[in-house]
Amino acid sequence: MANTETAEHISDFEHLQRLQTGLHHDPFLFLGCHPAGDSWIIRSWLPMAEQVWVGDHALTRLGDTGCFAVTLTDQQRQALPQHYEVRWQEGDDEIHTMVSPWTFWPQLGELDLHLFAEGRHWNIHQHLGAQLKTLNGVEGVLFAVWAPSATRVSVVGSFNNWNGLRHPMRALGGSGVWELFIPGLHAGDLYKFEIRNEHTGDLLLKTDPYARYMEKRPDNSSVVFDSQHQWSDAEWMRERDYFEWQHRPISIYEVHLGSWRRDELGNFLSYRAIAHELVNYVKWMGFTHIELLPLSEHPLDQSWGYQTSGYFAPTSRFGNPDDLRYLVDLMHQHDIGVLLDWVPAHFPKDDFALARFDGTALYEHEDPRKGEHREWGTLIFNYSRNEVRNFLIANALYWLKEFHIDGLRVDAVAAMLYLDYDREDGDWEPNAHGGRENLEAIEFLRVLNHEVHTQCPGALMMAEESTSWPLVTRPPDMGGLGFTLKWNMGWMNDTLGYFKQDPLYRSFHHNQLTFNQMYAYSENFVLPLSHDEVVHLKGSLSSRMPGDDWQKMANLRLLLAWQWLNPGKKLLFMGGEMGQWTEWDESVSLDWDLPNYDNHRGVQLLTRDLNRLYQTVSALHQYDFDQAGFDWISCDDHENSVLAFTRQSDDCDLVCVFNFTPVPRNDYPVGLPHSGDYEEILNTDSVLYGGSNVGNEGQLRSRNEPLMGQPNSALVNIPPLGVVVLRHLKPEGTTHS
Repeated sequence: MANTETAEHISDFEHLQRLQTGLHHDPFLFLGCHPAGDSWIIRSWLPMAEQVWVGDHALTRLGDTGCFAVTLTDQQRQALPQHYEVRWQEGDDEIHTMVSPWTFWPQLGELDLHLFAEGRHWNIHQHLGAQLKTLNGVEGVLFAVWAPSATRVSVVGSFNNWNGLRHPMRALGGSGVWELFIPGLHAGDLYKFEIRNEHTGDLLLKTDPYARYMEKRPDNSSVVFDSQHQWSDAEWMRERDYFEWQHRPISIYEVHLGSWRRDELGNFLSYRAIAHELVNYVKWMGFTHIELLPLSEHPLDQSWGYQTSGYFAPTSRFGNPDDLRYLVDLMHQHDIGVLLDWVPAHFPKDDFALARFDGTALYEHEDPRKGEHREWGTLIFNYSRNEVRNFLIANALYWLKEFHIDGLRVDAVAAMLYLDYDREDGDWEPNAHGGRENLEAIEFLRVLNHEVHTQCPGALMMAEESTSWPLVTRPPDMGGLGFTLKWNMGWMNDTLGYFKQDPLYRSFHHNQLTFNQMYAYSENFVLPLSHDEVVHLKGSLSSRMPGDDWQKMANLRLLLAWQWLNPGKKLLFMGGEMGQWTEWDESVSLDWDLPNYDNHRGVQLLTRDLNRLYQTVSALHQYDFDQAGFDWISCDDHENSVLAFTRQSDDCDLVCVFNFTPVPRNDYPVGLPHSGDYEEILNTDSVLYGGSNVGNEGQLRSRNEPLMGQPNSALVNIPPLGVVVLRHLKPEGTTHS
């Protein structure tokens, strides 16, 4: 709200009335020390006080209000420090002391407010919220919040008995930002903002949108926090700036911290406790990255973090923000990247958080056709509002910089791009050109990705985008959205659709495996088998496979090999790597007894070996996004459900031959690109993995007989529901063309 009033425009009576009724937009116009002719008048606002002193001077209550005042001579005023102490007594005999908050000038500068209003203040989180400060030698906390439709905003907390009349804030002109420095507050103090809407007079109690820390649910107060973590990952961060992700292996282990592992009583492990167990396991398994389901504070466990209420606050379920920093730091020290699920597409309607923050649709659209996801019961950010875009982009940069997160997986991008997403006809409003594209969201995503890639080189931005929107992973100057990577939902749906088929009928669904190559290089794809595929009665990956228990596990091994051997980066949700039988349940730990059983141990060991192969053999990662890294040998033998292709790099060729039926294919003729000997470097049917050990005894030799468009061939034993990977053994001194 714009306020141009000065102290001269308002009578003392009006000041007092506004303070008493909680309607003052700038208490500094009246409170503090002000000239009064040849004298000075000091006023202090202490609604609960009975007696008040400044130095040796007793203040007098003004009428029946909470305001106390004293008139001083110029000499008496000069004898007091600029930031003088106020002492007061309330209902007991205890004397309370605090430096007067009404003696401090505004701290947010015109440039900060200007950049925020333009939506370009990428460090706004260092100015809004609760900042521990020392101003002119006085320690305390500077509070600032954006609430343009408020007629009054107060800081309330454990330090003032949650009394909204005690600490009213000042409005900074027409910026919509309110500010107050409260001396004497410390890390650990609880606080909220009490907001009175200027139109309705409604009184709202809200958590800080920029809070760095919040109470553990079901409590939801914001907490003043001061990070003390000393980072030890300087080498990792330096190397991240030059990360050649296009040509490097990226295999991601997706983790929900609350259910990866719990203690013996079923309680959450802390960030610090889980850090050591997780880093050891991920390192042993050979994943290059972990991706954590959303860790921004959220009120409901069952939302898995996707209904965020505290965008700048890591959830306190597992500890404080420095405990999370410890986890990330430890991962980096062991050469493991950390990615974070991030949710800018929607937010929950909880009264204590962002919804109708100042009594109006501030962060969301007023019109539910734009501002609400009815199916999810959540609200949609208003991407056309500068300050809202600033909030989200600054938040993304906050996680990457303050927590050294190595990339963000952006949730529900399709829901952002389309105005008619999950809406009936007539329930959405076209854009200015009559189309269904959300032009403001598109621009937001482009600016977001530009700023991330500019300020945090090497950081990954992954889009969960489930449609055929073009150029998701192409630069904005090419018409793209600017993401680094995109989840390949088409590959995931087709692959799982195929694998659920009984092998008797897979011949009729052969194209579900081959179709992906029609578009595999149109984007920089991640091949995901994520948490979304093991919830909502879908069952686990292993339980949804056809056949008896042996065939289920063989199919799962085959599925994982299909994922790892195809072009694209890899993502696997926790539990899939050991054949978790039951559907994922966020309320309990994974079943860590399973690897004690041979068939589950076999899946785990295969996943480990796939990671090792993927990282050490350049043919499996150098050209993940380029047709040069892949070539079909045979893609049309649907009757036998057999597929064969090569993976290629500058210095290595692999031949991968798949059998998607439980019938062994002995002496199956396969075309080969080179003559000579081939080493069988992987066989998913190995007895080590719980298989039947059908294979080629580790090696075979090509015949000088062209086949399948290849100059050479060999008779290959292809195991049931298995794949063999053959590496050409080059004669010394030769290279592949």
